[in-house]
Amino acid sequence: MVGVKQIALTLSLLALSPSAGRARPSATDRADSSVESLFAQSAGEALNRGFPGPDISFLLLDAHTGRVLASRWDRPDTPIPMGSLVKPFTALAYGEEHDFRYPSHTCRGTATGCWLPRGHGDVGLTAAIAYSCNSYFRMLTGNLTAGDVSTTANRFGIESPRRDAAGLQLAGLGTRWRTSPLRMARAYLELVRWRQHPAVTQILEGMAQSAEHGTGAEVHRALPAPDVLVKTGTAACAHSRRGPGDGFAMTLMPADDPQILLLVRVHGVPGAQAAKTAGRMLRRIEN
Repeated sequence: MVGVKQIALTLSLLALSPSAGRARPSATDRADSSVESLFAQSAGEALNRGFPGPDISFLLLDAHTGRVLASRWDRPDTPIPMGSLVKPFTALAYGEEHDFRYPSHTCRGTATGCWLPRGHGDVGLTAAIAYSCNSYFRMLTGNLTAGDVSTTANRFGIESPRRDAAGLQLAGLGTRWRTSPLRMARAYLELVRWRQHPAVTQILEGMAQSAEHGTGAEVHRALPAPDVLVKTGTAACAHSRRGPGDGFAMTLMPADDPQILLLVRVHGVPGAQAAKTAGRMLRRIEN
């Protein structure tokens, strides 16, 4: 298989190729296309062979162009609940209303409505992204409306929440905000392009910390030299064969200048478990 560092170099060269944008394909264009096609075929074969079965869905994208390199996802254009993957965009919607100033918050676990019974303690936006803290986002969405969030959603090309969505539903709880997996993947690519924005800088740092010691830490454990951004989510099951929920892991690699994006969904598990699968898949591509 092609190593991740080589993937990054290959896709960077393709993006910077002086032949890009020419009306008629040249020999260089055809060579570039051939290299990308070979990588896409190799990666797709590795993932399909190493992770068979209907419980795992994935999309692998070129982070510079948004092109799908490999996939196994039934109807990726169909909106589904994607849980906490929407939280970065919820945070930006809050920022629009508050001059991008984010409060600190004390998460007391069950007492303040978080998924972690013991709580996360004192958290700001970065830690709330890293640990996907529901208590923090419950506070953040207290006065947000679906209209507030829709403005940000439209800016990033994802579907808006239902008009009756409120509170933590605006941060992915329940089924009132459904987005298509392909649009969500490309929204994260757009998010990276905004990385100099102060709020986005905090969000991406939260994703880096998620990979190191947050809900996406299983990605860090799976890779020999981890350099990745991760956001996890757990959502209501969208399969015909119902399960307790679906776990999602959005991963971008390498962290400082992503070349590939891998979105993974695993049926019947939480997002942290989906991160483990995503890490193993990235390692499989690298090997």
